[in-house]
Amino acid sequence: MATKGVGMANKGPSYGMSRQVQDKIDSKYDPELEQILVEWINRQCGSGVGRPEAGKPGFQAWLKDGCILSELINSLFPGEKPVKKIQSSSMAFKQMEQISQFLNAAEKYGVTKTDMFQTVDLWEGKDLAAVQRTLSALGSLAITKDEGTYSGDPNWFFKKAQENKREFTDDQLKAGKNVIGLQMGSNKGATQEGMSYGRARQIL
Repeated sequence: MATKGVGMANKGPSYGMSRQVQDKIDSKYDPELEQILVEWINRQCGSGVGRPEAGKPGFQAWLKDGCILSELINSLFPGEKPVKKIQSSSMAFKQMEQISQFLNAAEKYGVTKTDMFQTVDLWEGKDLAAVQRTLSALGSLAITKDEGTYSGDPNWFFKKAQENKREFTDDQLKAGKNVIGLQMGSNKGATQEGMSYGRARQIL
């Protein structure tokens, strides 16, 4: 019985509500998406990055030191690479620093803060579904930007809707204002006089 908690030594056991919360987070993790992400990262970075064991622990261990993530984000930038130094280390703070460099570069690339995971989500395995969300957002952006740096199947990620920036002439803008003005004017001074509510429906 004494060996029961050995596997949890790094994280510490989860009790009560936190266990329920963790179970919910775990349920959001998508094994199918994991396969797509692994395939994409291999195509994007080359076979040298290897492949993880299937499942959350393998996926976490594969990305945990931040090096593969840094290679991934560098491969998406057509010009100067954002992560200058990619160095594998067994030291915790070095690994977390490398993950942070990836996150900063991903934000620079255009991933929104709401799609961004926190360093502990990956390093401590707190929320690997969030890690998947960030990588999916990154893939979607790469397809949408279409800068020639994306290597992979374009159907793997959704293409993000881009803003339609329309150029209007001054005359068109003025005409638009007049239409709005007329619509507003027709409502001004409107009364409910003559309107009848609750009238019995007539069946002809």
